[in-house]
Amino acid sequence: MRVRRGDESDAQELILDAGDAAAEDPVEAAILPVNIPYGFARKFGVVLLDSDNGQLKVAQRDGEDPRALIEVRRFLSRAFDLEFVPADRFDAILSERYAMDGQAAADAASGLGAASDLDHLAGDIPTAEDLLDTADDAPAIRLINGIIADAARQGVSDIHIEPYESGLVFRMRVDGVLHETLRMPPHVAPVIVSRIKVMARLDIAERRVPQDGRISLTLAGKLLDVRVSTLPSRAGERVVLRILDKDNAGIGLEQLGMPEAIDKGFRRALAEPNGIILVTGPTGSGKTTSLYAGLRLLNDGSRNILTVEDPVEYAIEGVGQTQVNPKVGLDFATGLRAILRQDPDTVMVGEIRDRETADIAVQASLTGHLVLSTVHTNDAVGAITRMRDMKIEPFLLASTLRAVIAQRLVRRLCANCREPVEASSAVAALLGLDAGTTIYEARGCDACGHTGYTGRTGVFEIMSIDRDLQRIIGSNGDESQIANYAFLRAPSLGASVRALVRDGITSVGEAVRVSRAETQVANGVQ
Repeated sequence: MRVRRGDESDAQELILDAGDAAAEDPVEAAILPVNIPYGFARKFGVVLLDSDNGQLKVAQRDGEDPRALIEVRRFLSRAFDLEFVPADRFDAILSERYAMDGQAAADAASGLGAASDLDHLAGDIPTAEDLLDTADDAPAIRLINGIIADAARQGVSDIHIEPYESGLVFRMRVDGVLHETLRMPPHVAPVIVSRIKVMARLDIAERRVPQDGRISLTLAGKLLDVRVSTLPSRAGERVVLRILDKDNAGIGLEQLGMPEAIDKGFRRALAEPNGIILVTGPTGSGKTTSLYAGLRLLNDGSRNILTVEDPVEYAIEGVGQTQVNPKVGLDFATGLRAILRQDPDTVMVGEIRDRETADIAVQASLTGHLVLSTVHTNDAVGAITRMRDMKIEPFLLASTLRAVIAQRLVRRLCANCREPVEASSAVAALLGLDAGTTIYEARGCDACGHTGYTGRTGVFEIMSIDRDLQRIIGSNGDESQIANYAFLRAPSLGASVRALVRDGITSVGEAVRVSRAETQVANGVQ
């Protein structure tokens, strides 16, 4: 029977007709295939789904040639049901189906350490190799590929590879918390580290100084950018791999989870023709993601948008991005000064960390540019003090600042296993609730990996600069004066995180972990 492209009815009929005899054979029906080979699945857009009551099911990407199903039928030697899926969903299924799990990584680790494995360390790694399409079975390579694939599948942000005298420890940061996932003998550490350095184009002979590099990978068609950092330590070189999912570069403001009032304030500030917008918070609180979301809103083709970052985490089409390079004298101040000669409308500076950069940012805003940047402070009001410490005059701050946003990330309670409890008197006082009010705590189940949490959500506060606040800042008002006015009608970080606890989104322990000072000060708890 000939199968026409796109004719779903003929394809379904072909599979059912070809599989009737095989389905009647109980011996053959009991044999479950391992999987369709990955190369074939990716090329022809077919993937084997989990069986349902012993009946196989195959998904095919929309628009693919149904004739590929004939070869699938021959390979499986069994009848199967057919489902047509959109391209984006197919890619997700393919990644989930073929990613190496943690047990596979552990199995790969058990064979590592033979002298012959060292021959593979200096192999020529392509610029972007596919983790799931490699024919090289060297244990070191399989282990690294398996760990990165497993980490990407679980949403891990960082992989820590730590050598100690007692062994080599692998830890992964999931939702902001590190978990140990693998422990190996100490003598394999140089093998693993050298292989990673080869993949990142680093100097494998240099072990005395820190090095930074990048690895570009694909995981079943999904682009990953892995940032590599090495650091000499007493027992060998420590390595941290930061996994940057390029799909996250497309996150818009509406996906950040900001409350409506804060979202409106941010959009209002972004609509200003000039001024400074600051995002504050500790490392890993999502500041860069928020700034990128703002840039995407502004990136409509009518503006010249330029950035200077350390490093450039995500590439944004239509935005000119420059990475600082201290080795050649290109720091934030030098880069920002050069950017201003490129006729920009909007400028993003990765971080304001010294007086020179702060001075140039202020001057840029005064000359008609919108400047976006970050400052490492605990809250929005602290950014004012930090800028004053950099010797920026109060009257300049008052006239250039448009908004300051502070943010944190808290883990979400697992909806399947969160446990309702009555708030004790101490907790109720901390949250501003009546004693005995129902709140939720983490418990743990299979769905959340027995952590009690799944994913994270943002906690925000915004300080929008209006005329009254300009007068307070310009007259060199202290932090308490600024905060009393700024958060008279808008929620502070402490108030925002307490609302998440009351709504059952996060736990008391998680709220205190990320905003202890703000929560206690807001309630007068010492």
